[in-house]
Amino acid sequence: MGPLNPPPLLESEDIAWFRDDESLPASARGAAAALARRLGFDELRCAEVALAVSEAASNLRKHAVDGALLLRVVRTEHDAGLEFVTTDEGPGMADVDRCLVDGSSSAGTLGIGLGAIVRLADAFDVHSLPGKGTVMSARFWTKDAGGRSAAPGEPVAAGLTRPITGETVCGDAWAARAVGGREHRPNPPAARQVTGRASSDGPLGWAALTGFRPEPERARPERAAQVHTGETGVPALLLMFCDGLGHGPLAHRAAQTAVTAFHDSLSETPEGVLTDMHKALRGSRGGAVAVVRVEASTRSLLFCGVGNVSTFVVDSDTDTRRALLSSPGIVGHQLPTLRAVRQELPRHGGVVMHSDGLTERWQPAALPGFLEHTPLVAAAQLLREAGIRKDDAGVAVLKGSW
Repeated sequence: MGPLNPPPLLESEDIAWFRDDESLPASARGAAAALARRLGFDELRCAEVALAVSEAASNLRKHAVDGALLLRVVRTEHDAGLEFVTTDEGPGMADVDRCLVDGSSSAGTLGIGLGAIVRLADAFDVHSLPGKGTVMSARFWTKDAGGRSAAPGEPVAAGLTRPITGETVCGDAWAARAVGGREHRPNPPAARQVTGRASSDGPLGWAALTGFRPEPERARPERAAQVHTGETGVPALLLMFCDGLGHGPLAHRAAQTAVTAFHDSLSETPEGVLTDMHKALRGSRGGAVAVVRVEASTRSLLFCGVGNVSTFVVDSDTDTRRALLSSPGIVGHQLPTLRAVRQELPRHGGVVMHSDGLTERWQPAALPGFLEHTPLVAAAQLLREAGIRKDDAGVAVLKGSW
């Protein structure tokens, strides 16, 4: 991937996790078909989605240990699609390419499952670590939207969340948005503000019906006026991760409020965005929040964080990582003095952000090749490797060749 110009992004919503038990293929297949119909897929495409999900779930039952399947909705400004992710704890595939060929099976079946998923999906990726486990993702659009939505390329940032055992919603959330091609200069505090969603009495368009949140139209000229920068011609990207305090619906509500404030903020700096989010989270449980601004033109990032969100810059060439440290505090309650720090980006590296629902003991060397895959599969591999069941878990990954 070259410079972000502009960075392709998808908004996503994690709908439901399915754990490995006898009912997994049937329950996941039915839920996927119902979700596809809600998104406007025709009957043929709904059947194809259901078949692919059924094959993936059946593979988990036949071959995997502690498998799980996640259904998600993904959105562009004009289209909505369906995505699934599978994770398991082994035994893994020693030769992934061979397993994707029809007729290859280790369970005495016809061996067409993975091959069928590849053929039916608009986007597919898999990363397997023999002896550890496998993660796989597949994305489906309507027939009309397939080419249009695939044209910008694979998203440069992705993440996923998993609620603590016993809950149906998660208190972790992430979001990303592009900002206009400018190098960072700190905004004066008086220039930072939060705006709400623009209201309209006209008919709802497809973007509103699918839940996609474009930037408020009225905010664009204000951003240009407020940010004192020099033009570089290359957009930057903001990535945010929030861990709402506690678990359950109130933590989920705080995290979603943080996502809304992130999108509505007029600031293009990590510390400015955090200030706006602090205002929006007052009266809620609050949370730990970290924001990074990636500037591809300078091969660097700016970071500012409050609370216990873990953030790492990973160098895939050396299998090393550098931690970016947050300040103590709670966004929405106790905001410390905010200072952004700049870090160089490795040429073939990425940024990882996660909650304390993942341990910090993971190391890139134990996950060979994970940043060679899509950000979603990289995030799922980290969740498989380091996720714990006794807390909400969430992870986001941004990667590229800078």
